[in-house]
Formats: sequence, C-alpha cells, structure tokens
Amino acid sequence: MLDKLEAINQRYENVNEELMQPDVMSDLKRYKSLNKEYKELGKIVAQYRNYQQVLSNIENAREVIATEKDQDFREMAKAELDELQPEQERLEEVIKDLLLPKDPNDSKDVIMEIRAGAGGDEAAIFAGDLQRMYMRFAEKQGWKMELIDAMDGTAGGYKEIIVAVRGEDVYGKLKFESGVHRVQRVPATETQGRIHTSVASIVVIPEVEEFDVELNMSDIRKDYFCSSGPGGQSVNTTYSAVRLTHLPSGLVAQCQDQKSQLKNFDKALAVLRSRVYDMELAKKNEADGIVRKSMIGGGDRSDKIRTYNYPQGRVTDHRIGYTVYNLASVMEGNVDDFVEQLRIAESAERLQEGVTK
Repeated sequence: MLDKLEAINQRYENVNEELMQPDVMSDLKRYKSLNKEYKELGKIVAQYRNYQQVLSNIENAREVIATEKDQDFREMAKAELDELQPEQERLEEVIKDLLLPKDPNDSKDVIMEIRAGAGGDEAAIFAGDLQRMYMRFAEKQGWKMELIDAMDGTAGGYKEIIVAVRGEDVYGKLKFESGVHRVQRVPATETQGRIHTSVASIVVIPEVEEFDVELNMSDIRKDYFCSSGPGGQSVNTTYSAVRLTHLPSGLVAQCQDQKSQLKNFDKALAVLRSRVYDMELAKKNEADGIVRKSMIGGGDRSDKIRTYNYPQGRVTDHRIGYTVYNLASVMEGNVDDFVEQLRIAESAERLQEGVTK
C-alpha cells in the first residue's frame, strides 16, 4: 500500500506543476480535468502524510522504549504508543476506503428532479417538503441550489420541480436519493383525520460539462413560449420560456425561471445535456455488461427507497433497513446519517466485489 501511496503522492506533485504551465492554463478543458484530478488526489495525499507522521512517531516511541534508561521517559513513550497504534489502524481504514475505485461522477454537480406521484394534492405538498429538506441539507453542506423549472401544486408544494445543486462531491452524496419516497401522514386537506399514503419520485443525475457529451444543435428543436407563475410584467407577455427537444432520443428539457430567454436557454441546455449523458451512460453500462443489481444504487428508479411515517416520527430506508426516529430533524435537512450509512454500504459492496473477482 505504501508504494501505491507514494506513486499517488508523486502524481499529485506532477499535476500541481502541470497546472502552473501557461499552455495548460490556456486550455480550459485540460485545466478543468487536471484541477479535478488534483483535488481528488489531494484527499488521499493529505491522509497519506498524516499516516507517515504517525508511523514516524511510532518508530520514535519504540526507539525510546528500547534505548532510554529513564523509566519516566519510557512510560511516556509507552503511553504515546498506546494512542498512536489505534490512530494508525484508523488511518489505514480511511486510506483503504479512499483507494477503492470511485464512481467518476461523484465529484460532479447534479440536476435533481422531484415529481409528485400518487396522492393528489398531498403528493405535491410532500414534493415541496422534500425540496425544502434537500435545500436545508445543501445549505449545511455549503452547496448552492439553483431553481431551473417548477410547476406548482394546486394546494401548495410542487407537481414538479427541477433544481441544480453545485458544490463539492454533490453527486457522491445525493446519488442515493434517486427513487420513490413515500409519506404516511394525515394531510392538511383531510377532514376525517385519516392517515394517507402519498409518494414523490426523485431523479438525481450528474450535471456534465460540454466536453463530457457532444450535442449537435441541429438535432435539437427549440420552442419558445410565455412563462407562467411569478415574474412580473414579463410573464405571459414575452416568449422567454424555452423548451428543448433532443430529436434522436425524444428527451425534453425546459426552463422558464429567468426573465431572459438566453438564460433560460442555457439552463435548459444544461439539463438536456445531462439527461442525454445519463441515457448514454446507462446504454454503455448495459452493453459492457457491468450493470449490477445493487441494493443501494443503480437499480430501478421506480423502486420505493424510503418511507417517512409522521405518526411514529420514523424514517426508514428500505435498501439497507436503516431506521431513525427523528423525522422532524430529517425534514430540516439532517439526512447525514442516511448519506453516511448508504456510503458505507456502497463501500462494503465494492470491497465484496473486489474479493469475489
């Protein structure tokens, strides 16, 4: 493992030097690619250097124990050794996890689509609750959430809302949220006090750069229409809303959030590009025979993944059988426990795959 870590450390230094070269700085595509690699390698190198320091301190402590004649010094060295050895083991586990093959999309920003499903008005209200939950989670992570398009529910919430989430390791943390989320509660619209079950579906796809997927603009039909909803005088008076249709695939993306037609076009194009990338990636994986039925990811997006039970204050993730009884906290954006447990489950799966290959 040390040889591999030293090789990574050397590559980290080389990439750092490359990033300083004028020809690299003038090539945006290459610069972005190297900068991404530099950040990823930096996470491993930081832990490697901590690990080196711990190993050095262990060696020094053992030397003191073996050569020092003063009993007090030897006792101090033994106490230090007792603290350093568990730290060595902890760092080894951290580094092993970092060295596991990663999803290359983990560091990307995402397009998140939340849609109300079965349940009528209550499903739309629940979709709005989920959007707020993820907005709070994004704030806690230091991410930025940007509205792309939304269709309001008649009694509140959203029939559909699409947002971009940007920051560090966004896809790596949110990719497990794709699927059907179910809520069990007494709706505000219920007069008899009966518990209803409603659902909302979530799709999380990586937001890709222009060089990640090529779109031929002649393959895209552009439709312009009047925006609806809040927006002042431009609503229903100017054709600022944009709908883009990718003719070869039939995929559609639209945006009407901005008053500027150009800005709406750019946002819709970003969504369309990501959807085409997601579709092509799925095709490639299937052709390569690497699609696997994972218990936590890569499955059918119509699968029920999580239930929010209000009467019991319970949230259960059905993929890993993980349950918490702090629903109110979860709905305030504290979904870290689920993200961490799903990440651990994914790491365990990758380790098992490595053992069985």
